[in-house]
Amino acid sequence: MSGVPHPGAALLRAPNRPPADPPGCRACRHEVSVPVLDLGPMPAADHFPLVTDPPQPGETAHPLAMVVCRGCGLAQLAQDDTATAEPRGVEPRALRDQAADAVRQVAAAGLLRGRTICEFASPHGGSWLELLAARGFLPAGGPADVVLDSFGLMHERDQRAAVAGRVAATAPAGVLLLQYHSLHTIVTQCQWNALRHGHFAYYTLAVLRDLLAAAGMSVVTAWDFDLYGGTVLLAAVHGRAEPDAAVRRILAREAGMDDPAMLRRLQRAADRHAGNLRAALESEAARGARVYAYGAASRAVALFCRAGVRRELLAGVADAAPAKQGRRMPGTDVPIIAPEELLAARPDRVLLTVPDLLDEVSERFPALAGRWLVDTPAGYARERPIR
Repeated sequence: MSGVPHPGAALLRAPNRPPADPPGCRACRHEVSVPVLDLGPMPAADHFPLVTDPPQPGETAHPLAMVVCRGCGLAQLAQDDTATAEPRGVEPRALRDQAADAVRQVAAAGLLRGRTICEFASPHGGSWLELLAARGFLPAGGPADVVLDSFGLMHERDQRAAVAGRVAATAPAGVLLLQYHSLHTIVTQCQWNALRHGHFAYYTLAVLRDLLAAAGMSVVTAWDFDLYGGTVLLAAVHGRAEPDAAVRRILAREAGMDDPAMLRRLQRAADRHAGNLRAALESEAARGARVYAYGAASRAVALFCRAGVRRELLAGVADAAPAKQGRRMPGTDVPIIAPEELLAARPDRVLLTVPDLLDEVSERFPALAGRWLVDTPAGYARERPIR
């Protein structure tokens, strides 16, 4: 496969009947939730139609909204009537580098004890198993000394059952390592398009601490990483244990993230972002610029639909996943092409839909130097210098 691997699907699903959502809150079953972000009817975020199939009215008929539970404070997908069968993607370099750094820090904290490991995989691609195998860990036949979950938990419709499963997989003296994209990051950086079908929960450390406590585990420490603008890796053990200063610091930073008024900032960000992108693309088109994008990412689906992106504004989206090439962005007529086609087109601008890929694509495609526009909810797609 040529080009830079993108965390998109390696295979593509056909729509079918979705599983049932649990009653009430996905975590505590509380019946009262408060709407905080409503994107309206959208395409299924992980279904990319063939480019020869024109957009159909029903294609953009799936509700996409976030609510926050009045009981436990979990921000969550209100409903999902899509049949999410999101395949594992190919991990970008930024994710690989972060995983290696995380393993080093967990080892330095003395928490990589024992010899067995269990990993709950994420559709975003990547695995820590090789990193742990290099330290002598082997897959477990039962409860493991180290249980890993890097961005996997959010893909579970029933959060309470999913947490219970991870706790049960952890040996009595073992450690559970769970990484999440921080709701604090999502709100403060206006990452409204983190909301998508198949992503059922959006976390604060306080919510995860309480979920784990209900299942018999205590969060003892945590680490911050820059990935996706700000992610947190927590470590939890069985029984009651006191959190360290890092946990207390993150809890203090994330305070107030269960406040609906705070979360409603995302609605304003969504409206502003889509409008700015549309205006920017129209401006580029008016001056005759040829604009393409890189990364047929799920986060771009709602953005492109809300901005009314069409082929006359965005000529194509390059993606390294072969199964996506020859298809189109859901809800639009914009084709997905191979990276080689992007280079051959000699575009004036290339909109990068996944900011974490900037260093990687800059090195892989030097011919595009100076043409990258990095998509950020905070402003339209702002040009950044190539590093």
